[in-house]
Amino acid sequence: MQVVINGEPREIADGVTITALLTTLGIDLRRVAVELNEQVVPKARHPETALAPNDRLEIVTFVGGG
Repeated sequence: MQVVINGEPREIADGVTITALLTTLGIDLRRVAVELNEQVVPKARHPETALAPNDRLEIVTFVGGG
């Protein structure tokens, strides 16, 4: 199925959760915020939130440093 991630169309498997997607993309689950269809999804809900066709995600990773 197709979703849009940070403005880019991407093909993913049916029924993928936010956690599975982030893992596949190699994103550190501790340093990320995800917006799904213009709604922020709390980290506690990432493992249970399955994606649907045409969902739009904005994924923001936090980088520390000084």
